[in-house]
Amino acid sequence: MFSAHGKEGSEMYSEPRFCLNPADDLPEDVVELAWAIAQLPDAMQDSLHPFLQQVMDASQRRRRILRLIQEALDQLRLDTKYLVFDLEATRRERDDIGFLGDNKPFGDGQ
Repeated sequence: MFSAHGKEGSEMYSEPRFCLNPADDLPEDVVELAWAIAQLPDAMQDSLHPFLQQVMDASQRRRRILRLIQEALDQLRLDTKYLVFDLEATRRERDDIGFLGDNKPFGDGQ
């Protein structure tokens, strides 16, 4: 069988009674804690399971929030690049239009 660290060991370990899906993207220390709790007697597992579930839920929630923040920052960076491009293009157009008539700068009023 495998130990909490994924290495073969001589001891037999019971399967945890809660879902440990690799897709959950839990930190390694939380996964190790879950495996350690799974090795305890059933009565102790029952008393610790709600707390472990809270830790797992909070960890997943923090990771989801972090991903959302990273995506929002990426979008903000992209939007900023578009705005800078638009501003530069508008300035070029303004400067080009300003010098069309009588070589006077735009907005001169005369």
